[in-house]
Amino acid sequence: MKFAFEKKETAQIVVVFAGTKDNELVLSPPAAKFDRLSKKRISTAANAARFKGGASSVVTIHSPANGVDICLLVGVGEMSKINGDVIERAAAAAAKAVLTLGPSDMLIKLDGWGKFASGENAARAAFGVGLASYRFDKYRTKLKAEQKPKLENIVVDVEAAKNEFVHYSALLDGVSFARDLSNEPANILNPPEFAARLRELSALGIEVTVLGEQEMLALGMGSFLGVGQGSIYPSQLVVMKYNGGADEKPLALVGKGLCFDSGGISLKPSGGMEAMKGDMGGAAAVSGAMLAIAKRKAKANVVGLVGLSENMADGNAQRPGDIVTSMSGQTIEVLNTDAEGRLVLCDVLTYAQEKFDPSCVIDVATLTGAIVISLGSEYAGIFSNNDAMADKVFKSGTISGEKVWRMPLAPAYDKLIDSPTADMKNVVQSGPGAGAGSITAAQFLQRFIKDGMAWVHVDIAGTAMKPIGDDPREPTWGTGFGVRLFDRLIKDHFEG
Repeated sequence: MKFAFEKKETAQIVVVFAGTKDNELVLSPPAAKFDRLSKKRISTAANAARFKGGASSVVTIHSPANGVDICLLVGVGEMSKINGDVIERAAAAAAKAVLTLGPSDMLIKLDGWGKFASGENAARAAFGVGLASYRFDKYRTKLKAEQKPKLENIVVDVEAAKNEFVHYSALLDGVSFARDLSNEPANILNPPEFAARLRELSALGIEVTVLGEQEMLALGMGSFLGVGQGSIYPSQLVVMKYNGGADEKPLALVGKGLCFDSGGISLKPSGGMEAMKGDMGGAAAVSGAMLAIAKRKAKANVVGLVGLSENMADGNAQRPGDIVTSMSGQTIEVLNTDAEGRLVLCDVLTYAQEKFDPSCVIDVATLTGAIVISLGSEYAGIFSNNDAMADKVFKSGTISGEKVWRMPLAPAYDKLIDSPTADMKNVVQSGPGAGAGSITAAQFLQRFIKDGMAWVHVDIAGTAMKPIGDDPREPTWGTGFGVRLFDRLIKDHFEG
């Protein structure tokens, strides 16, 4: 898909916007101008469809004027609440409406709409189209012509957006990369293959290092290695180091990368187990964020670390009741082998702190079903030992559209993971604390954070994978959640 920002009057598909003010439909100036050009066909169609200008609602008008095959009148909701996110979502809704129709050229008309036609908003409109146009059709061999995407050329008529879009273009590539990783089946994207794809990021100036099982064994990563010992595929720790800033400590991003999670000996129910190909959503988010910041040449130092493994039931698999020793030296009683993500993360967190001494460490993982019960699929949960850092992540989530909500940590929850036979247990299976699964998982991870280290844990179990949703920017299944959040966080708080 190609994007351009230039003055243009018509195209095969023309997109214009309308909102509401005092419960009345208000056409944007570009929409009103196009309505006059089409001899009132736009306003007539809106009235006939009882179109009220609701956010992301769409009216399709065929052959409204010479040279125009389709006009899309897209709602932006209450005029007083319009911002970049609203315009981005509205443009995405337009793209979704015509993605597989015949015309390939789309013109988004914003010029002349005052403050709403800023370079930032116009760039976000193009970004919304790009997000909505994502498809993972790699393995679909029998698609009919009418099922395949047709949109190819997108023009937004605001020239000032050209420079702004440099950032969003890199971000779009990062989100798409994360989505591709999440959508790949586990028989293709095993830990070594995942690592091989990340090695290719070295072409962008990222220093990529891959640690194999022997290297991790030498480091004492018994917790991480225990998770993958039932798989035929060796576990991998991939380190992606990007130096774009001054001589300062890096931000460390740590991602959980379970390429498939059967639950191990604590086998998951068969219904829905296929979704566990997406249990590497955290690693995908970190990988996509690293690609995005490298492509836009962010002036920051960031190291991304992803722990890649596969949790399988096998004669050599880890057993419930096993005790493993983590890289930190702390011992863990494994009560449930399906609480494996934290066993991977704890060793990667330790390695990140000891190897890179970061200014802050943030881990991201599809960690618990409990966070889905708490927050559904609208917000990711965050846990932190640092109020200032948690606030930055919260604000970055609000600005980027990848929203987060802070959850509590407390000594009373921490005591619940004490074990009578080891330093801690990996899960609370019964008793009063068993219902606080996302919190006790975070408490577990916090035990591996050094004193004084700013840390945020992001649980994306409800936001990384969506079989169905109402946001036109998101595809079915892997959303790439986390890429936009981390990119915004880095842009606003870690770039010099």
